[in-house]
Amino acid sequence: MTDTASPASLSSPSSPVVSVQPLGMPWDTIDPFLFCVHHDDAYPRGNGRHGPDATLLAGRQMGSDFSRKDGWSMYHGQQVPGFPAHPHRGFETVTIVRQGRIDHSDSLGASARFGGGDVQWLTAGKGIVHAEMFPLLHDDRANPLELFQIWLNLPADSKMVEPHFTMFWSQDIPRHRFVDEAGRATEVAVIAGDLPASALGGAHEAHGAHGTRPLAPPPDSWGARLHSDLAMWTLRLAPGAQWTLPAALGDGTRRKLYFFAGSRLTIEGQVVPVSSSVEVRAGSAVTLLNGDEPAELLMLQGRPIGEPVAQYGPFVMNTEQELRQAFEDYRRTEFGGWPWPDPAPVHGDKEDRFARHADGRTERPPSQD
Repeated sequence: MTDTASPASLSSPSSPVVSVQPLGMPWDTIDPFLFCVHHDDAYPRGNGRHGPDATLLAGRQMGSDFSRKDGWSMYHGQQVPGFPAHPHRGFETVTIVRQGRIDHSDSLGASARFGGGDVQWLTAGKGIVHAEMFPLLHDDRANPLELFQIWLNLPADSKMVEPHFTMFWSQDIPRHRFVDEAGRATEVAVIAGDLPASALGGAHEAHGAHGTRPLAPPPDSWGARLHSDLAMWTLRLAPGAQWTLPAALGDGTRRKLYFFAGSRLTIEGQVVPVSSSVEVRAGSAVTLLNGDEPAELLMLQGRPIGEPVAQYGPFVMNTEQELRQAFEDYRRTEFGGWPWPDPAPVHGDKEDRFARHADGRTERPPSQD
C-alpha cells in the first residue's frame, strides 16, 4: 500500500529542503534503498506459547493480518506474530529493533534472537530463506515491539554473492549526544556511515564500545564501498533542541529524513509536520529546530547505485530474465532447503540475545540487558 493522499511539497531551488511528503506504508525511498517500513505494535501479554493472549478469530485475516486491530498485527504468523519462512535474492535487509525481540532462522542453519537496540544486517545475495518471528515472552504484562526494516539494494556484481548475516549489538553501536546552547540534547545512533569530524565539536559525548568509529557493513554490501557514502542514523531531539545535520561527504549523494514521532520540526526555516518524509540536499548542512515534544527521525543516505531495478516480491534483480531465473532457482533448490521443524521457529522463553552462525559459532552481546 502506498500513500497517495497528497503530492510532495517542493521547495525552491535554493532551499536545502528538496521535498516534503506524508509518510505512506511503506515509506517512500530513494536509490540505493528499495523499501522501508516502521512496525510499532502494542502487543498484549503473552499466552504462554509466545502468541498474544487475545482472540484471533474476529477482525483479522489470519495469514495476512496487517489490520492493526487493537494496535497490533499478526502479519503472516498464525500463532506467533511475524513473518514465517520466505525467500530473498539480490538485496539486503537491515532490521533495527528498538523494543521487543525478533527470532531469526534461515536456510543456512543460522539463528538469532535480538532486540533492544540491536541491528541485524542480512545480505541475501544469491538466495536465502529466513523467518522473522516476534515472540511474546511476557505472560504477565504487555509485549511492545518496535522496529524498522530497510531493504538496501545490491549492485549487479554483488547480486549473486554468498548469503551473510551480521549482528550489530546495541552496546557496540556508536551513539552521540549533542547539547545546544540552551542545554537541549540531540542523540544520534549511527547504524552505518560516520559523523563527519565537523559535527563532533562543542558539547558532545560519544558512547558505545567502538566510540565514534562506525561498525563495518557486511563485506559485499553497497555500504562497504568507500564511494557509496551510505549512512543510516536515528535521531532523537529533546523539546526545543537545535542541531545541525552535517553535509554528506560524497558528490551525488541523496538523503531522506523520516520524521515519525513528535509534533513539528523546523528544517532550515521550513515547518514540517510529524509523519513526513523530507528529502534534503545531502551536500548542504541542514539545521533542525524541534517543536515542543520529543522528536524522532530516521535518516537514510547514500550515493545511488544507478542500475536498472527489476523487482517482484522478495527478489530484486536487474532484468526480467534474471527475475525469471530467480523464481526457477528457488523452485528447483529452495535456496538450500529449510532445516527447521516448522516454518516459524521460536527460540525458547528467555530474553537472552544471541546469534548462532551457520558454522556453529555463537556470539552474544557484550552484556545481557
